[in-house]
Amino acid sequence: MSTLEVQPALLEAVNQQAEQHRNTTRRKRAFMGLAAVVASGALGYGAYAWLHAGRYVSTDNAYVATETAQVTPAIAGIVREVRVTDTQQVKQGDVVIVLDDTDARLALAQSEAELGRALRRVRGYVATDRSLAAQQAAADADLARAKVDLERREALAASGSVSGDELTKARNAFATAQASVTAAVSSREANAVLIVDATEETNPEVSLARAKRDQALVNLERTVIRAPKAGVIARRSVQVGQQVQAGAPLVWVVPVDEVHVDANFKEVQLERVRIGQPVEVKSDLYGRSVSYHGTVAGLAGGTGSTFATIPAQNATGNWIKVVQRVPVRIRLDAAELAARPLQVGLSMTATIDTRSDG
Repeated sequence: MSTLEVQPALLEAVNQQAEQHRNTTRRKRAFMGLAAVVASGALGYGAYAWLHAGRYVSTDNAYVATETAQVTPAIAGIVREVRVTDTQQVKQGDVVIVLDDTDARLALAQSEAELGRALRRVRGYVATDRSLAAQQAAADADLARAKVDLERREALAASGSVSGDELTKARNAFATAQASVTAAVSSREANAVLIVDATEETNPEVSLARAKRDQALVNLERTVIRAPKAGVIARRSVQVGQQVQAGAPLVWVVPVDEVHVDANFKEVQLERVRIGQPVEVKSDLYGRSVSYHGTVAGLAGGTGSTFATIPAQNATGNWIKVVQRVPVRIRLDAAELAARPLQVGLSMTATIDTRSDG
């Protein structure tokens, strides 16, 4: 082989060797870059797990709730007016429903008449006591006079100055006077039982009549039914002319200014959840750009399934473990609620910062 033929082959071999070196270098750099990316990802995930995932617990199984107020009548009656409609805002004390007050007014008039009659009866007892006292005094005077007459005749009877018939009459008069005193005392004592230890105003008969009058007055006032709390009217179930019974629910008032969030967290999320920890809440109504802030107000005494209408029967042989959820009540900031009101039942997402001690 000539020298000219050897040189191209040698050059080709050198080029191949250089190319292999470059490929090896590129592979090493690629592996190093991949390792750096993996290391960065692991570091980032670790930082996320430490700073966020280990710090916050979140759930989208959360809903707006509140303690609704029922409007119920305290007395039975016929509805004369209904002054509210669904979705209407009301203040505490606003008139919601008016019942027909005819029967209540008649009952009040009757009870006032009975109170007046009781007062007159008691005044009669007092007047009778004064009359019986006078009768008792007269009977005492008659008894004293009969006693003197009897003693005088008994003294004269020994000398024969007084006949036996006259002495007998004196003795009978004395006995009659004694009986009259006894009768007068008994009559006064019987009447005194009705007024003893009581004035006209505190007499039991007057107190009873006054209590009935006051009850009738209260029943008249109860024909006007007012809102027990401020809020929004919901589920109105009453119409004009309807006969309603005491205690029947007629209207519900939802106090939208006092709503809270019931967030149902998995049991495995609650290890570090404490009352008072800060919570960030987002509503599907306003979107992710709007956040509400609140605190953990309390944890339910049992899981949601415990208080279900048909609780789970875990004692059966085909039992399957299901992760349970515990309702957590979240108190919301009042100023944020006033700026963006929430309706009961809206879906929410709640995130608790468990690093805080509450």
